[in-house]
Amino acid sequence: MIPTAPSITSFTAFVFQYVWQVFRIWWWLPAPFILWKPFVYLWQWWRTYWWLRTIYKPILMEVKLPKQSVKPMRAMEDVMNSFHTSIYHPPDWWEKNIDGQVQTSIVFEVVSLGGDIHFFVRCHKGYRDAIEASLYAQYPEAEITTAEDYAKAVPQDLPNDNWNMWASDYKLVKADFYPIATYKNFETEREILEEKRIDPIATLLEGFSKVKPGEQFWVQMACSPMSEGPAEAWRKEAEIERDKLAKREEKTPVPAKPMLLEAVDVLVTGKVPEQETKEEEKTFFPPEMKLTPGERIILSGIEEKISKPIFNTNIRFIFLGKRDTFNKGNFRIGFAFFGSYATTHLNALVPFGPTLSKIKKSRFLPVNALLPRRLYLRNRRMFRNYVSRLHPLFPRTPPKEVKFKLNTEELASLFHFPSYRIAPVPTVSRVEAKRTAPPEIPTE
Repeated sequence: MIPTAPSITSFTAFVFQYVWQVFRIWWWLPAPFILWKPFVYLWQWWRTYWWLRTIYKPILMEVKLPKQSVKPMRAMEDVMNSFHTSIYHPPDWWEKNIDGQVQTSIVFEVVSLGGDIHFFVRCHKGYRDAIEASLYAQYPEAEITTAEDYAKAVPQDLPNDNWNMWASDYKLVKADFYPIATYKNFETEREILEEKRIDPIATLLEGFSKVKPGEQFWVQMACSPMSEGPAEAWRKEAEIERDKLAKREEKTPVPAKPMLLEAVDVLVTGKVPEQETKEEEKTFFPPEMKLTPGERIILSGIEEKISKPIFNTNIRFIFLGKRDTFNKGNFRIGFAFFGSYATTHLNALVPFGPTLSKIKKSRFLPVNALLPRRLYLRNRRMFRNYVSRLHPLFPRTPPKEVKFKLNTEELASLFHFPSYRIAPVPTVSRVEAKRTAPPEIPTE
């Protein structure tokens, strides 16, 4: 009897049975390699969450502005430099991966509660004395008090049937080593008279004064100092970009010619190699001399930005209110304020699309039926992140354009304390009397 070849079905069953036996015995071998990355992510998230809930004790301080202060915006830059040193505490390997410690942030907030304007600073409770000392050093007439969290005074399920909201996170248009416009661009230091100085925050305060009772407008800037390693790597990237803009060519060493080839060149051309090098140096024209005035401004802006202390920063605002009084058009107050720091040749702050209270309609019409639900979930996430002072897209790692770098000069331009003459808004909380030392009592 002639044996027949095995059928395809029996061969497939044999292979499947063999593969199944291997998988049943060795399934655990690739599991650690596949699950390691999710495990590390969940572990770090859990430890960080535990550390923030048990060790980190935030405190919210309200700063009442001095009415008669004539301090320029440059004074706030000195305060920011002090803040950078005061809260700088990057965790080591054990603190980060086992304890869950993170570099804490200092949060600057300007809010309008029904037209009443307040300035807040939020930080770790242990840093309070250092933060107050830095502020009093430049603003001795200010008044700093502990405040209740205004974000907890509204319903925590926004938006709902009674409250509506409009929010946006911000990003930079270009790479973050290009600076935004700062107080030096507003020429405030050249004006002798205080009332003639230009200050973009006056635009924000004037808009805040238009907020009606039942409405609230919150602006938040969360900043954490960069550790030395990432800051140095970031500065090197900025220097590479600077050299490209300056049209500097990388100098590559030219290999020396053999003596026989040099002798042939001398006989043919009649020139000594050293003479050729000197002639080339005479005719060499530095590329820096070919730059336009605008290109020189860009290069000087990059060099000045990377020369100062750097913060990892994310910026957002929320406009909310009761539905019977909510005027949606007031959200443009935030657009007008941050638009004051834009320059076409350097950088600008613009809304970040994935965390904006607006979703574009799709050409595929059935998808648009889910648009209201998607917008609701997005607003809920943005409101939760603001109240908890979490970065955008938490718990995912935020992209670079949202968690961007700003130096102390840029932050001082965005958050500072204007005097009454520059921003004469009556609803700003100010200190009428001056802080003075207690009188000396004679002991004899």
